[in-house]
Amino acid sequence: MLRIVPEEVKVPVRHQFMLGAISPRPIAFVSTIDEEGRPNLSPYSFFNAVGSNPATIIFSPALSGRTAQTKDTLLNIRATGEAVVNIVNYSMVQQMSLASSPYPRGVNEFEKAGFTMVASEIVRPFRVGESHVQMECKVKDIIATGSMGGAGNIVIAEIVLMHIDEKVLDADGKIDPYKMDYVSRMGGNYYSRVIPESIFELVQPKDTMGMGMDQLPAHIKNSSILTGNQLGALANLESMPTQEAVDAFLREHPEYAAMHDAVAKHTAAAALLDKGEVTAAFCLLLTSI
Repeated sequence: MLRIVPEEVKVPVRHQFMLGAISPRPIAFVSTIDEEGRPNLSPYSFFNAVGSNPATIIFSPALSGRTAQTKDTLLNIRATGEAVVNIVNYSMVQQMSLASSPYPRGVNEFEKAGFTMVASEIVRPFRVGESHVQMECKVKDIIATGSMGGAGNIVIAEIVLMHIDEKVLDADGKIDPYKMDYVSRMGGNYYSRVIPESIFELVQPKDTMGMGMDQLPAHIKNSSILTGNQLGALANLESMPTQEAVDAFLREHPEYAAMHDAVAKHTAAAALLDKGEVTAAFCLLLTSI
């Protein structure tokens, strides 16, 4: 594998390797105002949620890699302690890119990029009307990671009010990922768009404990057909199916009972796993000893 020691390569090189590897990243479209009340709007992909009690997010307006100049966003936050973080969707991505241009301090990127300025309720910076989710924030701390070009400035902010477009909610009142049309940042000039075909569900083992790979029978764990993902799905079950469950499965599915070749059984089990039928796949595999 390629080995890279960050201190042994130039900053632009390490920057591109980091951003190419740590992808995709959500985009914080950050609105601030300066001491005179002039709006500023800029996107940052060093961004994430880090806690829900209190509701806390972080983002990092890094120093310019070329000049080490401080971003207007950071200057404004230091002066006012407030920001609005807007979530970017695909319909606004070209305007967002325009807003990232290095305009002189005091220029209103809302006007430059054609975004709607919406008054906030608690903080002074404006919200982006075109964003599906807008988060009014109070800044709790700023942590500088260095003073050279490319150094980060980790802004720790508490969400004091969220605004969510009801059009992106599902029947239960939760945010529907199929309606958000998220855009995220990758390396170089690349972005990604969350489309329905790229969304999948993966149940997290919060209340149960998967048996683990080490508990899988050897003929399953060492299968030449099953992938690591497929084995992981099996190992996430709390326990192996009982012999009674296996017998019931074969009675219900005589087409599998007629199989005698182990490779054919593993191939059929892989197809079941890809359809999410984990217990059925496990039952079939237990007949392939």
